[in-house]
Amino acid sequence: MTIDARELAASIGATVRAERLARTWTLEQLATATGVSRRMLINVEQGSANPSVTTLLRISDALGIGLQALVDVPQVAPVNVVRDGEGAALWAGPGGGRGVLLAGTSPPDVLELWDWTLAVGDRHDSEAHVRGTQEILQVREGTVTVLVASQVEVLETGDAISFASDVAHSYANDGVEPARFSLAVFEPGVGVGSGAAGSHD
Repeated sequence: MTIDARELAASIGATVRAERLARTWTLEQLATATGVSRRMLINVEQGSANPSVTTLLRISDALGIGLQALVDVPQVAPVNVVRDGEGAALWAGPGGGRGVLLAGTSPPDVLELWDWTLAVGDRHDSEAHVRGTQEILQVREGTVTVLVASQVEVLETGDAISFASDVAHSYANDGVEPARFSLAVFEPGVGVGSGAAGSHD
């Protein structure tokens, strides 16, 4: 079991508000910097929204703090242990799949480790990440179909793939049994040049 969804939403909201106020940004400035609507940002700050991973990435990139800091995955140097069940579940599929952020490093060069499960028929679509972002994925159970731009790769248990994820991409389970994969995401330069609202692409 992972962190309770309501507690996670409240924690994310408090962090977004604190980071925004620390920069003396208005909601309008954060909306401009992220491309996320003011209404959605209000809901996120109030802990009443269930934002997508894409929305959370936009917010964390604009604030220059990295996704793991936004979702309050504990980061205690020099060694950080995240026990089973302590990860942040940031995506849920209609069939019961989950994307859980297990651990991450601090900016500017952020490395994240995820544990994903996809029920039969589940699919997660992701927008292009910031330039230079890389992903490495290994299938642990079942079959995962990975789409990177227009290239499709079907991965079986034990197969691995690496790719530049600064293009649209997706992970899907088109098989007949649940699938599980580990995912590492490297995002360079988080927060570099994000000192003013509106500077985020």
